[in-house]
Amino acid sequence: MCDPWVNPAYFASWFPFPDNSQLDWGALGDCDYLYVSHLHADHFDAKNLSAHVNKDAVVLLPDFPVPDLRRELEKLGFHRFFETTDSVKHRVSGPKGDLDVMIISLRAPADGPIGDSGLVLDDGETVCFNMNDARPVDLDVVHADFGAVDVHMLQYSGAIWYPMVYDMPARAKEAFGTQKRQRQMDRCRQYIAQVGATWVIPSAGPPCFLDPALRDLNDDHGDPANIFPDQVVFLDQMRANGHDGGLLMMPGTKADFTGAQMNSLVHPLPEDEVLAIFTTGKAAYIADFAERMAPVLAAEKATWAPAAGEPLLEPLRALFEPIMLQSDQICDGIGYPVELRLGPETVVIDFPKRAVREAIPDEKFRYGFAIAPELVRTVLRDNEPDWVNTIFLSTRFTAWRVGGYNEHLYTFFKCLTDERIAYADGWFAEAHDDTASITLDGWEIQRRCPHLKADLSKFGVVEGSTLTCNLHGWQWNLENGRCLTTKGHELRSAREGAQS
Repeated sequence: MCDPWVNPAYFASWFPFPDNSQLDWGALGDCDYLYVSHLHADHFDAKNLSAHVNKDAVVLLPDFPVPDLRRELEKLGFHRFFETTDSVKHRVSGPKGDLDVMIISLRAPADGPIGDSGLVLDDGETVCFNMNDARPVDLDVVHADFGAVDVHMLQYSGAIWYPMVYDMPARAKEAFGTQKRQRQMDRCRQYIAQVGATWVIPSAGPPCFLDPALRDLNDDHGDPANIFPDQVVFLDQMRANGHDGGLLMMPGTKADFTGAQMNSLVHPLPEDEVLAIFTTGKAAYIADFAERMAPVLAAEKATWAPAAGEPLLEPLRALFEPIMLQSDQICDGIGYPVELRLGPETVVIDFPKRAVREAIPDEKFRYGFAIAPELVRTVLRDNEPDWVNTIFLSTRFTAWRVGGYNEHLYTFFKCLTDERIAYADGWFAEAHDDTASITLDGWEIQRRCPHLKADLSKFGVVEGSTLTCNLHGWQWNLENGRCLTTKGHELRSAREGAQS
């Protein structure tokens, strides 16, 4: 069993699409092995894991730098762990025979909440690569240890709050959304080409938004800027680019493979009804889904802390200031005070001074967030170590900025423990390897992306003098090496044949 998500996530903003609540989770949970790719709540569903998954299952554990995933699973009663080594093939023996397994563990602060991963399985006949929403930078290890891949499952849709929550002109927001929609599908197709599997199952995403305040985020009204395209949209993209091995699956669909041979694909509904869920009947399906889940949504909202209460300045000072004092790389990388508008109260996180304070009259900010106070009071009450995995992915906030995306800022908000911030600050302190070079469309550039070390010979796209790394969509001006997405992260580049 892999990432069994069924309950709403991120302040009840995200629901699985299509609805999977009708599945027999007790039967599905009677598994021999459990794999949870990372701690994001649309992968780590504590309620479902606790209620329905066999606690004697062997947990295939990714090799993460911070052991938060294991700790959370132990709290739920899991006690049999097979600890893997990053990108190393292991053999595990169980009641139904041997399995060769490899977990590719991603360890950068930007990967999930301090970690994300993908799983390769080989039962002696069939090789399956569940990449989920991980973004590996090196897939050569898969082919080296497993040969050809038969079935490849991966993310193709958005899983972020950008650009929807940003306070920007509507035309700019539409342009950024349209660009992101296409780039995330282009990145997925690049992974598919690298893996070269016979069969591809788009499987991670999109979420479904059932709260009336968020319903417009669903891709059910022909918006070309919507970043949450569904499986049918991506399968059309695959076919348009010459790949006919894509498979549509929904909750309850069963596929059986022997090596590269697909023996059967059986849906729980007639095929025309399945297609309608994703096409002509999608809006009606979501409306019906929302009506069914209205009591669930109301119950989730009832667990939130009240909006009113004592001022938030002191509790936020107690939380943030000790973390800031331990994080020179991250605080200096942010470089400016950040504004938090929390209902009637404004709190300033002054990263240069490592202090949390009140706003100064007429103070200007480069970065800011408006967040409902009940959400902040809830994460404080629950001692949440990660606002990204709670508040930000909920899309229940507004953001604004002057200039580019600041990776250090969002890293800070997902590292609100001593252990996490120590790892993340140390990670930023390490220099990236830029010694190897490649030639791309008339430019000589460093091979590894300055952001997360992606191989630019595989993920780099040059248009004129602009380089885009499709792993995360970051861009550089090749004339001067400056990053166009955020400050810092300079790239070594020169025209081919010129002195770098």
